[in-house]
Amino acid sequence: MKLEGGCYCGAVRFEVVSYTPYPYMRCYCNYCRKTSGSGGYGINIMAEADSLVVTGDDSLGSHHGFYHDAETDELKESPGVRHFCSKCGSPLWAADPRWPRWVYPFASAIQTALPIPPETFHIMLEFKPLWVEVPGGEGHVHFGRYPDESIEAWHKRHDLYDKL
Repeated sequence: MKLEGGCYCGAVRFEVVSYTPYPYMRCYCNYCRKTSGSGGYGINIMAEADSLVVTGDDSLGSHHGFYHDAETDELKESPGVRHFCSKCGSPLWAADPRWPRWVYPFASAIQTALPIPPETFHIMLEFKPLWVEVPGGEGHVHFGRYPDESIEAWHKRHDLYDKL
């Protein structure tokens, strides 16, 4: 699926191809929440890095992400990079040299109508603030940290992997 997106002020626009376009995974970690400006979670999807076309890259900013080390629980800098508009601050996509095949556009930056997922994974709930209510019940799966299933595997399990 071809996705088009961009920032709030329109200075940066991008398009990218995704075989995994369902925004099913909500991340409640401190980093995703604080850098997405959201009401409790951030959502990213996976797309093919070699299909990314950017206009307005002179307004593109970036910074390294952070993660909680699973063994020490320390906050560490990630080799991954998050891209944003340097004019309006909108988060756009993340990329990581450990997985060079993919970029991870933030669902909030996508202007193409995204499909509705058949279930929602709520991840990194150990870091969720108390004021955030997480939906429960059928169709909502909860994880303290990361699930074992990849974005690609989730799409394939639901027969939603769109190879165009």
